[in-house]
Amino acid sequence: MNAREWHQRRAAAWTGRRDAHAARGIVLSRLRLATFLGGVALAWWGMSRAHSAVAFTGGLLIVAFAALVVWHARVIDAAERADAAREVNAQALARLARDWATLSDIAPPQTLDFDAHPYARDLDLFGHASLTKWLGAGATESGTARLFSWLLAPADPDTVRARHAAVRELAQKPEWRETLSTEGRLGRIEPSELDRFLAWLASTSSSPVWLRPLVVALTSSVCALIAAQAVGLVTAGFWLLPMIVGIILSFIYARSTYAVFDRVSLGERALRRYAAMLERATSEPWSSPELVRLQQQLRAGGEAAAAMRQIARLAEWSELRSSAALLHFPIQAVTLWDFHVLFAIERWRTRCGRHTAGWLDALAQIDALSVFASIAHHEPDWAIPRVGDSDTAIRASGLGHPLIPPDRRVTNDVEVGPPSTVLLITGSNMSGKSTLLRAIGLNIVLAEAGAPVCATAFSAPAAALYTSIRVQDSLEMGLSYFMAALARLKAIVDAAETRSGTRVLVYLLDEVLQGTNSAERAIAVRAVARHLLDAGAIGAMTTHDLALAEEEPLASAATLVHFTERVDPDGQMSFDYRLRPGLATSRNALRLMQLIGIQPR
Repeated sequence: MNAREWHQRRAAAWTGRRDAHAARGIVLSRLRLATFLGGVALAWWGMSRAHSAVAFTGGLLIVAFAALVVWHARVIDAAERADAAREVNAQALARLARDWATLSDIAPPQTLDFDAHPYARDLDLFGHASLTKWLGAGATESGTARLFSWLLAPADPDTVRARHAAVRELAQKPEWRETLSTEGRLGRIEPSELDRFLAWLASTSSSPVWLRPLVVALTSSVCALIAAQAVGLVTAGFWLLPMIVGIILSFIYARSTYAVFDRVSLGERALRRYAAMLERATSEPWSSPELVRLQQQLRAGGEAAAAMRQIARLAEWSELRSSAALLHFPIQAVTLWDFHVLFAIERWRTRCGRHTAGWLDALAQIDALSVFASIAHHEPDWAIPRVGDSDTAIRASGLGHPLIPPDRRVTNDVEVGPPSTVLLITGSNMSGKSTLLRAIGLNIVLAEAGAPVCATAFSAPAAALYTSIRVQDSLEMGLSYFMAALARLKAIVDAAETRSGTRVLVYLLDEVLQGTNSAERAIAVRAVARHLLDAGAIGAMTTHDLALAEEEPLASAATLVHFTERVDPDGQMSFDYRLRPGLATSRNALRLMQLIGIQPR
């Protein structure tokens, strides 16, 4: 069964479960109403008429109502879970079809500076019809953030190889990944809330040491004195004295106590979802070294899932003041409830706090690996790349653009490098030059993040990728298009000439300095090419200026390839997007003008 069929069957099954639970929920809601109204009516009538049997029957109906409330909540939860799982599979089907209108939008990280980043804008990492929109968000916000960081900065080759093994294993567990994504959809924690929670875990502030025994003594005194008065051992309300002391303490420490509660209360439901995801991650018998390492991190300092369930329960208890506001004051006055919950939370922090950030970090990495594993499941013909081999060239067979649907994607064999060479791509307008550059760039990004690539075979050195494909002017900075293009080229040349370490600088340049006259542009292109070639960088560039290939340094350093078009007898133009060796021999600008109704004179 291929991935499309698998997701279609799962989506249909979850839709059926959702509808069945929803129908059951409607029945239960009606039964709740009937038992509540009937129970109250019978209990009131029976007590007013002194009919104990009728009153007892009313009481039973009220008990039945309480049971139905619990049952109804579970049915609603099951319906929501089924709908979340259905949506997970619907998004997977949209991902397979590259249905950009159906796929959920993915916001870029707020800290990302597109102008400063070497390739994020040019390669469509974010936005509509982008790489991250196609990959989809992780089950957790921290997993999504980790995914972004992997795509925006290359990993070292050993880390990449470790991720590849984990991706292979996760790709064979579609139901496990479906469950993880479903749990994530049911409970989301905003990054700001998570940051506040982690900041509290790292802090050392706590309630005074003397406060705990005092609270225990006050609570014991109030309860003992109330019991003593109830049985007649004492006649005066002596319990009022310790109760007043407790109320005063409650007001004094209300702000600090509720500040802790606010940081812990990320949402009881969201915390329980995290507990469920941690349970899935710790209970699965992994075999790949990276997943085993992450699982060991989840078990450091105790069982992560059990600890998260405990803090979720404490978070629920801490919300008494909002969930049952009318009862909060009398309960607090008698039992000092908030203090006891506070002390339990502080004990949890002492025991588990220093491990929690590590648990969430491990879960985020597993989450990001799960996203990459979906690629391997959906695209079984894609290759697991070799990254960091001793070869200093990028070699790809059947390379395609990962965001183009398979039925429209055209693949080519591509080689970029070795150092002191450049792949010079020529061809007419709309023939596929820019798309090829983006295909090379996106596959490098995927390879160095640890994901499969859109190729039948792919190998590359550890690379530092820089691009100049979609240059934009800036009114804010007072930059024209030409100056913006120069600034981008200067950054690439500086990076190539100052680079240290083992990474090879890879550049992808599209129509360098197309905003100026051809004579000066030719001189500038040759100068840029000479700097990059002398620095040992490898890369590809496109151009319409065929004369560049006949002049140094490109005459001796360039590997020439081109795209071309076909003109049918009726004058219509078509492209096969096949890469061919040599220099382009055709131009089509005037023909394209004629096709859209502009006749050159």
